[in-house]
Amino acid sequence: MPGLTRTPPDPAHSPDSAHAPDPAPTPEPEQAAEPEPEPVPAAGPAAAAEPADPPVVAPPPMPTEPPRIPAPAAPVPWTPAPAGPVPADPARPEPSAPGPAPAPHYEPLFTDAPGLNWSGPGDHWSRAWALDTLAAEPARQGRPALPAAEPPGAGRPADEPPTPRDIELIRASLAVVEPLADRATAHFYALIFLHHPEVRALFPAAMDVQRDRLFRALLLAARSADDPAGLTEYLSRLGEGHRKYGTLTGHYGPVGECLVAALATYCGSRWDADTELAWRRVYGLVSKIMINAAEASARTAPPWWQAEVVSHQQRTPDIAVLTLRPDQAYPYRAGQYATVETPWWPRVWRHFSFATAPRPDGLLTFHVKAVQAGWVSNALVHRAAPGDVLRLGPAAGRMVLDGAGGDDGGDGGLLLLGGGTGIAPICALVEELEEHGPAGRRVQVFYGARRAAELHELASLRRAADRHPWLTVHPVLSAERPTGGALGGDLPEVVAGYGPWHGHSAYLSGPAAMVRRGTAALLRTGVPAGRIRHDLVGDLAAG
Repeated sequence: MPGLTRTPPDPAHSPDSAHAPDPAPTPEPEQAAEPEPEPVPAAGPAAAAEPADPPVVAPPPMPTEPPRIPAPAAPVPWTPAPAGPVPADPARPEPSAPGPAPAPHYEPLFTDAPGLNWSGPGDHWSRAWALDTLAAEPARQGRPALPAAEPPGAGRPADEPPTPRDIELIRASLAVVEPLADRATAHFYALIFLHHPEVRALFPAAMDVQRDRLFRALLLAARSADDPAGLTEYLSRLGEGHRKYGTLTGHYGPVGECLVAALATYCGSRWDADTELAWRRVYGLVSKIMINAAEASARTAPPWWQAEVVSHQQRTPDIAVLTLRPDQAYPYRAGQYATVETPWWPRVWRHFSFATAPRPDGLLTFHVKAVQAGWVSNALVHRAAPGDVLRLGPAAGRMVLDGAGGDDGGDGGLLLLGGGTGIAPICALVEELEEHGPAGRRVQVFYGARRAAELHELASLRRAADRHPWLTVHPVLSAERPTGGALGGDLPEVVAGYGPWHGHSAYLSGPAAMVRRGTAALLRTGVPAGRIRHDLVGDLAAG
């Protein structure tokens, strides 16, 4: 199963970094920072930036007609949550009456969009590999067998929670494997695809970045073992997000066996029965958390949403604003982001922040910057057009306002820092503040870019400032002489120069380097660490 992240590389940054990168899965998100990592075998979260994408190879022709979506395994039928209204489809049947019902079936609303190219379970890519899912695993004729996993059930040592001694053994074994991480992870994926080729279709064609993410995920899981609450929260989000990759409960067992076999091979003399038991206990806990979260999510939401491009505006040669119409109500909050997959690069997901607060018409807006060698960002900026259909994962991210007006207990104002297309979630937060009010607090937006032409949202932010005396907007230019009231210099240093900021709360979005330096500058100028929010995750992808 696509573990914690997987997608071709792009420069790194936070979800809003599509503008100027930090997911790997993922380089930082185009504006959210996810965020939610892309899959790597269910071993734990990944956290590290991706390198540049490999040479782009034109994808094979896509089918013109979409196949039916296989019904995901979920015990309870799904019914759309009452989020913002979405244009209704008269042909869509009403939810069935309470009582026994078959597993939920998600039917796409867009079957005749001019640019529709289908990607998903059962698409041409999967068929080209002649692969099935674990639900219909082909005969294993001629394939060597792995040691069978013990049947589930209470009472086995591996069913017990990991002990402090187990954590010590896991960290020690990872230290042994780390110098050989590239070979160990390559061996792990070779085992999976050799013994379970039916899962190959869950991964992108290019596996180099995926292999790197696996070891980073293992390291992060081991290092987070002392924070069970935080690890549980992260793994739960990860399990929910893995549904969009087609990950099934049945995938976790084979992945765990291959992981143990690969670690045993590369740990050498440091591998013994106690170390194996420790890994089985930790992996069992990780997979249980992810499976439970995925099954709970399946009761209330689809694994992904389809969204038709209804507007594509080219703001600069490399920045576009896309407006999408999802096929079902899409719940999210201002400041969050979504993972996006295009029909031109199946299995490659990138993070982009929402540029508006939730709207009554249910439409979604993203700002995308085409980054160098960015597969997804370049497709969205230079190839996407009205009528094309994209896929969206569930909303994620913690860069949201607390209560009305962002009241988080601070007695100061709000600082909103956006760099490049990282201004998207900042604009969404400003919209939410306009609707609900700032709770008597002053709001200052620092909007940074290299050149004035790249400040594509400055005019709309200034109009908002003209309407509201509590809002002030400071444009900042780092690569050209400032004019028109703009400030000169790097955004973090400019913000620090306006300090101190004791008692303020801050929200940052943009390239990874900017977010990191901005956080350090805010800490130096009096902003408490608990009031600095961003979604910078090293494995979110920028392209």
